[in-house]
Amino acid sequence: MNDSLACGNRNIEHGTFDEWPPELRTLFDGASIDTKTGFTASLLAADGGRVRTSLLSVGELFAPDPGTLCFSLWPQSRAARLVSKTGCATLTFVFDEAFFQVQLQARIAPLEGSPVACFIATIESGEWQKVPYARLVQGIGFEFAKGQGEAVLARWRQQVDVLKRAASAAA
Repeated sequence: MNDSLACGNRNIEHGTFDEWPPELRTLFDGASIDTKTGFTASLLAADGGRVRTSLLSVGELFAPDPGTLCFSLWPQSRAARLVSKTGCATLTFVFDEAFFQVQLQARIAPLEGSPVACFIATIESGEWQKVPYARLVQGIGFEFAKGQGEAVLARWRQQVDVLKRAASAAA
């Protein structure tokens, strides 16, 4: 995230990466999930001109190394079917006042008994941008419904454990 350039009179800062910057590795490290609630990323999958979007939390994302992202989707979702078919996905999110877009090459990692479809993706390219005149404070944000926080956090911890197993099995 230190690849910044100024463009024209708008001073757009932007950069590219092919590995997770350290701050993002920490966001997707599967640890301290309870301190990262509210973060949402949008996973986009396309085929034949149709785009499908799945919203993912830190409980459905795990970066086992700088060039990889594991993510989970409901197996019956249209996005899971498309990513399985095409191997392509795009992850977008807001972090540190910047908009991120990451192109991923993904494959399914079958795990017996897993309630979710696990994918192992490599970063093809990533880019970020921000402007000094308008701060991005969030992309898509959420709050837990009353009384649901602990149950959701427990499920997220289990899902990240499944993603860790998938990453180990794929290595």
